Amino acid sequence: MDVFPDFGAVGGAEELQNIVGAMLTFVLMISVLMMIITGVTWALASASGNFQTAVRARTGLWVACGAAALAGAGVAWVNFLIGIGSTL
Repeated sequence: MDVFPDFGAVGGAEELQNIVGAMLTFVLMISVLMMIITGVTWALASASGNFQTAVRARTGLWVACGAAALAGAGVAWVNFLIGIGSTL
């Protein structure tokens, strides 16, 4: 007996996929932009001797990396679970 999710049974499934895809794109674009800005800020603050700003920029860089990794891992995790669901 094959058991798998029937995404066609949900009304508006196509719209939901488009919305999730757009949100993922938005998160990844903001994360990359944040990485660029905080990386430049970290470099400039370190060069000028402003270590408090350098520490905050480094924290921002790690947060941006984490957000991008979580966004990508979330998609991979959901795809994995959907694949596993059909084998149960």
